[in-house]
Amino acid sequence: MTLQIELNGVNKFYGAYHALKDINLAIEKGTFVALVGPSGCGKSTLLRSLAGLEKITTGEMKIAGERMNDVPPRKRDIAMVFQSYALYPHMTVEQNLTYSLRMRGVKKAEARKAAQEVAATTGLTQLMHRYPRELSGGQRQRVAMSRAIIRHPKAFLFDEPLSNLDAALRVHMRKEIRALHDRLHATSVYVTHDQIEAMTMADHVVVMRDGVIEQQGRPLDLYDRPANRFVAGFIGSPAMNFIPAVVGEGGAHAVLDFGTTRARLALGDLVAPGLTATVGIRPEHMTIVPEGEGSFDIPVGIVESTGSATYIASATRPELTVVETVRGGVRPGDIVGLAVDPMHLHLFDTEGKRIEVEKARSDADASLRRQLAGATSEQVPV
Repeated sequence: MTLQIELNGVNKFYGAYHALKDINLAIEKGTFVALVGPSGCGKSTLLRSLAGLEKITTGEMKIAGERMNDVPPRKRDIAMVFQSYALYPHMTVEQNLTYSLRMRGVKKAEARKAAQEVAATTGLTQLMHRYPRELSGGQRQRVAMSRAIIRHPKAFLFDEPLSNLDAALRVHMRKEIRALHDRLHATSVYVTHDQIEAMTMADHVVVMRDGVIEQQGRPLDLYDRPANRFVAGFIGSPAMNFIPAVVGEGGAHAVLDFGTTRARLALGDLVAPGLTATVGIRPEHMTIVPEGEGSFDIPVGIVESTGSATYIASATRPELTVVETVRGGVRPGDIVGLAVDPMHLHLFDTEGKRIEVEKARSDADASLRRQLAGATSEQVPV
């Protein structure tokens, strides 16, 4: 394993404001990493720190094994693609591509040849003599990426590069970026607030909140085993449903709290009885069935169809969202059953941390054995 980027105990302060808090991150060479999180979580600050545009306060940063704490941006051999494209408006596409090479003393003919090779890779060959104002948003973004590629940097940094594009073009461009990454065998760090982009593009996803890495790993690992309620709610679209609950006697079911009503949900005897928790259920892990035939019943509030899927929102509080691939059959005001597989449930404690059901069951059994071992015959129920 060759590490291309290493962050050890990185902190960043702006006066009294603690923007990055003990960041530890190791990125293997050739990996596509997505930094994702809500606005203000620190992901852009982390990216700018890698580029040298922000100076970290404490900790250590290495790129290709070299310590970069005090190395200026121009000497880090990092290429950054900005949200705003940052193209020179008075230069043609070719001049924009060759600018960095010319500044390094590369001969004009050699720089032009390199630009033509990159343009052929990114589909810009027919646009080399145009100016940025004569290009579409997608074409400008390709120029920005090509300008980064031509330098053959140690890593590519993307700062929300697709946020200015329309929805259809964003889908197209994220495929192009990932395909380029694979062809170049590059190391890429990609900042986005869009978890769909992170899930579909990245090999490794880093979820941030308030300057802290909440969880990192492969996209599907984060989806299947979120470390806490924040990650569970952030990863996945539509978002995970959360319902306050108390685990009933024996741990075989949970009593779900919908405010004015209650519902019982089978847990398959997986967790400790008496536990106060939040139950998390993804919309696609619930199935609409006739009233009385599911895990519990709900009143239907809103039904929305996109053609390929139907989104059903309950009239409960908290609201539940269900995704169905079949059309029709359910209308607002109907009472329907929800079938839920206990193995697809997620449980979170009162602090929002994930409860591992296997560990909870083991802990409960151990606690019961301790109670029985210390009891007299009169105290043991028969």
